[in-house]
Amino acid sequence: MNSKVLVGVGLGLPLALMALILVIILPATEENCGVGTPAVVSATTGRTEPNCPATGSPAETGLRDGTLRALRCVVAQFGMMDMRGVITDDSYPDHRDGRAVEFIVGADQAKGDRIVAYLQENAAAFRVDYLIWKQRSWTPAAASAIAWTPMEDRGDSARNHTDRVQVTIKEQTATSAGATPEVSLAAVNEAGRLNGLGRRQYPLAAGTFTVSDVFGSRGGGHLGVDMAASDGTPIYAAADGLVVAAGPASGFGEWVIIDSLDESGRRYSTVYGHMWSNGVFVRTGDVVRMGQHIANVGNNGQSTGAHLHFEVVPGGRLTGGSQVDPIAWLGGASLPAPGAAVYCENGFGTAGGNLATGKVPAELEIWYRRAGSLCPEISASLLAAQGQAESGFRRGLTSPAGAQGLAQFLPGTARSLAPDGQPYVIDADGNGSASVWDDGDAIIGQGRYMCTIAATVKGWMQEGKVSGDLTALTIAAYNAGEGAVLASGGMPSQYAAHFSETRPYVARILAAEASFRSVTSGGRFIPDAAADLGPQIAEAGREWIGTPYVFGGGGTSGPTNGGFDAAGFTTAAVFSASGGTITLPNTAEQQWERGAEVELIKAKAGDLVFGTFGPRGPATVGIYLGNGKMLHAESDRGVAEVPLLNGMKARRIGQ
Repeated sequence: MNSKVLVGVGLGLPLALMALILVIILPATEENCGVGTPAVVSATTGRTEPNCPATGSPAETGLRDGTLRALRCVVAQFGMMDMRGVITDDSYPDHRDGRAVEFIVGADQAKGDRIVAYLQENAAAFRVDYLIWKQRSWTPAAASAIAWTPMEDRGDSARNHTDRVQVTIKEQTATSAGATPEVSLAAVNEAGRLNGLGRRQYPLAAGTFTVSDVFGSRGGGHLGVDMAASDGTPIYAAADGLVVAAGPASGFGEWVIIDSLDESGRRYSTVYGHMWSNGVFVRTGDVVRMGQHIANVGNNGQSTGAHLHFEVVPGGRLTGGSQVDPIAWLGGASLPAPGAAVYCENGFGTAGGNLATGKVPAELEIWYRRAGSLCPEISASLLAAQGQAESGFRRGLTSPAGAQGLAQFLPGTARSLAPDGQPYVIDADGNGSASVWDDGDAIIGQGRYMCTIAATVKGWMQEGKVSGDLTALTIAAYNAGEGAVLASGGMPSQYAAHFSETRPYVARILAAEASFRSVTSGGRFIPDAAADLGPQIAEAGREWIGTPYVFGGGGTSGPTNGGFDAAGFTTAAVFSASGGTITLPNTAEQQWERGAEVELIKAKAGDLVFGTFGPRGPATVGIYLGNGKMLHAESDRGVAEVPLLNGMKARRIGQ
């Protein structure tokens, strides 16, 4: 039973927390530079930009405006340091063009980590194209996830960027009437990545919007996704391409259509609607780059509140194509060939697609998938596990506390306003009324409410007011109220009901979530039931190389709080490699009790290796790779390939 009657403080906080999150995504104010200089407005884009003071460093010479802003704001935050800007060498094209700058920190890697975190948090404001640090590259992900790609060894610390952080800023491409989308789509940047074909990003910066209406709502007539945001919020091109329409359009107020090429070279469109006439900054015929500021959110045309209506159209919006769910595409799903039947089985990278088929009543499946697409913190499988705990998927229930329907909403909570200004329970199914008794309305409302709670709790965690696992605390807040989480500084612990009801409720949902999840849906390792388990454990583990170390982090869902500890890492790898059939305990000591011990000299790739034995057993665990090496979550560098520790022992899982 849901006891959301305790929300009190929590229901008053989402709007304030969304405002706090907007501060975390670097706004154009002097406070972010730590100085009293005002913001400026770019003459070319009309966009307000951070304006930190000049440093006097020779590294400023020849830098593009965006790169110069990044250099000055990093110096304002972290102090003067050695820096390298323009290099007149064709082998460094981004440095040559003034789009890149290096911050040389030498042996002070902690400072480098802080600079990287600052640039990542403010990637949208600075228009970061990519970062290079510690022989790895990072590009802002579609769902704002932090993911690093290892780079080849280039021979020395400078080229490997183990002593310096490089940031490269996205290029603002000049307009070119009559150009085609194929222009300049195959350049390789200094991180060794191919730009152009198939790359994508969200059209609004993380933290600036909420999903207010999903694809396929209104009886199937809503052919995009609505992203509610403040009037004037910047809209960015979701992909490289050619502007084929920009101006008035029936129902849209003003719209922009950009034609692009997917990873297979096929044409598709992204569509942006409801802007004001003075809020469109591109013209038909312009060639734009992903991340370019093309417009501002408006409330024009057939619109009942400020938002962006966003569509993705394989085959082209003006050339007979058909819309598909934009959230799935933004989450990494490949587009179907134009004209092909669109059916999405829990697939690679598909938002909402991690729900395993057949785990919920068939008529509810589409709603859990859509609700699981609303924000990256809340998955379809988690909502399904929560739905099972709340109502057992039974309709028409009313709890003794008055909570109603599939998601067990209290009427007051259902009517409360989300940060987008609409009630949490909206008319998602398009039948003309919003009701907790309707399947789609209840489940989409559940997702909307959980996403708001997650944003609230995440803000508190970033402020240091709350600690713990974000997912667990979000579930706890749904049951006991956000105020209980804040007052307890984490998992609710103030009243007897927090121990007798809330904590068991959280544990029950977290334990059940894996049973609702398709283990092949995350775009990661796909197990082969006919192959040996050991090599697959090693292969699954390799996919997390570079993931940060987080004490207590990790489990069957992968990283938690952004990373792994040693036992959390091996739990994730074994769960993934076994197709979800083997769940290890959460400590190295307990994992030592699983499987069968083998002599270290006879160990094979994928065996677990244990070390630092004490009276209670081993204190650490890793995945053996052969040749005296293992994958291990290192406290100072995250998941890495490292030599075995002295005195390690091996066990084989699955025997």
